[in-house]
Amino acid sequence: MSTNEGGIIEEIINSIGMKLRLIPAGSFMMGASRGDDDAESREKPQHRVEITKPFYIGVYPVTFEQYEHVMSEGLYKSGGNDHPVDNVSWYDAQEFCRKMKKITRHKYRLPTEAEWEYSCRAGTTTRYYWGDNDEDTENYAWYDENSVDEGSHPVGGKEPNAWGLYDMLGNEYEWCQDWYDKNYYSQSPAKDPPGPSSGDNRVVRGGCWYNAPFDLRSSFRFMDKPGYKNGFRVVREVDE
Repeated sequence: MSTNEGGIIEEIINSIGMKLRLIPAGSFMMGASRGDDDAESREKPQHRVEITKPFYIGVYPVTFEQYEHVMSEGLYKSGGNDHPVDNVSWYDAQEFCRKMKKITRHKYRLPTEAEWEYSCRAGTTTRYYWGDNDEDTENYAWYDENSVDEGSHPVGGKEPNAWGLYDMLGNEYEWCQDWYDKNYYSQSPAKDPPGPSSGDNRVVRGGCWYNAPFDLRSSFRFMDKPGYKNGFRVVREVDE
């Protein structure tokens, strides 16, 4: 178990066996660059964002096994125990985080949209965290062309990003904490943007196994009603 220069443990495994990676504070360019021809207006303008505090984020999306262990209830499984949950509402994800706090005595929550993209990019500025080439998607993500069985796949089956996070793109959409506003980037604060104060939809990120590569780009953002079903990964705040 290693620590960083500030003495913070870089990777932890909590009491239910969930692995989380330390993400350092820092800044990045959020949103699509000018050269991205697939970018939509909701991914613009590209703007600098500063994440002022380090945090832990799940190395993998939450799996069916982990979800059922914490919630003490079964879900209809579209895949095996080691597949990402894909039928969890935003409200369910909030309840999961609440129960995780009770079990572990640490605060868990969904990532903000800015934290999610910062973690996904892992220091990169390209379309994907593996570069700009669509042909390399095969090695890093589950998407429409390699999901011939038409469903999600066990987590961790593809290559991770530079910060050791798996399945940030492809496999299953992931809830973020934020309300969604297609024009939010034009008014987003430069430090730790929390998202709009209200809305009708919540942000989902990362794309899914049925998407084409252009919908798996690091800047691609989408939305769903909070009662709809998706997957998620968790953030654990660093203890003060």
